[in-house]
Amino acid sequence: MASYLKNVAIIGASGTIGNFILDALVASSQFEITAISRKESEATFPPGVTPLKTDYSDTDLEAAFKGKDVVISAVGASAFGEQKKFVDAAIRAGVKRFIPSEFSANSQNDAVLQLLPLFGQKKELIEYLKSKETEGLTWTGIATSGLFDWGLANGFLEFDVASHTATIWDGGNKSFTLTNQKALGEAVASVLVHPHETRNRFLFIASVETTLKDILAALEEESGVKWAVNETTTEIQVNEGVKKLSAGDFNGAFLLVRATVFGNTPGLHSNYAKEEKLANNVLGLQLETVNDVVKRVLNK
Repeated sequence: MASYLKNVAIIGASGTIGNFILDALVASSQFEITAISRKESEATFPPGVTPLKTDYSDTDLEAAFKGKDVVISAVGASAFGEQKKFVDAAIRAGVKRFIPSEFSANSQNDAVLQLLPLFGQKKELIEYLKSKETEGLTWTGIATSGLFDWGLANGFLEFDVASHTATIWDGGNKSFTLTNQKALGEAVASVLVHPHETRNRFLFIASVETTLKDILAALEEESGVKWAVNETTTEIQVNEGVKKLSAGDFNGAFLLVRATVFGNTPGLHSNYAKEEKLANNVLGLQLETVNDVVKRVLNK
C-alpha cells in the first residue's frame, strides 16, 4: 500500500458528517477529493473538490471509483443498506480502503443494537467488509459516540443554550465520551495518512470524557446563569423513543441515539476512554476539557 491514501471519493459529502470530513480533507491539502452525489442533487462543494454526479447504478459507481485509493461513505440512515453495493463497486474498481458510515455509537456493541436495531445494518456491513479482505479491499470503522460541540450548539444533546434549560438523565453522574466535529474529520484524514496502522480495524475516538452534570456546570459557569433542569430517566426516554419510532416518527431514533450515550443500560460501554481502547494516539487526536469546548460553542 502507498505511503498514504491520496485519491479520495466521498459519498454523502453534502450531509452533516460528510461536511465535517470534507472540511478536514480540504484543510489538509494532501488529498485529491471527488464528491459523489446523485444526479438530481444540487449540492455544491469547495474549490478543489471535484463534483461527480451518478445514478448509483453498479456500473456508474464502479466508473466513479476507478483510480481512487479510498471510498468514504458518509451516508445517512436511509442509505445504510446501500453500502454493500458501494463495497462491491469499490472492489471491482480496485479501491484500496473503504470507510463505512459509522461515526456514531458503537455498532459492534449488542446493547447499542438492542436500543438501535437500525445500526444492525452497520454491523452487517463490517462483517461484509471482513469477508472481502481476501479480495484486496481494506477497511476502517470509526466510532465517535455522540458529537459534542455540534450537538451542544444545535440542541441535539438537549442543552438549550437560548433558554438555559438542560435535560439530565438518571441524576447526571454517568461518565461517557463525546467527539467534536473537527476531531471527527481529522480522524478520517489521519486514517488516510496512517493506512497500515488503521488497516482492517474498528477504531474508537473521543474529544472529551465527561458527565451530564459536568457539562451543565461548565455551561452555568461560562454563561453566568443558573440553568433550569428537566430530570428524566433512561426508562422514560427509551420508552418514548420506541413509541415515536413505532408511530413512524423518526425523532424517536434521535432519542435512542442519545440513550446509547447517556443511558444507564448495562453493557453500553459509552465511555470509550475507560471501556474501549481509544485510537487517539494512533490518529494524533487530543482530549479537550469540557470547559474549553463549552466556551468555544457559547462564544461563537
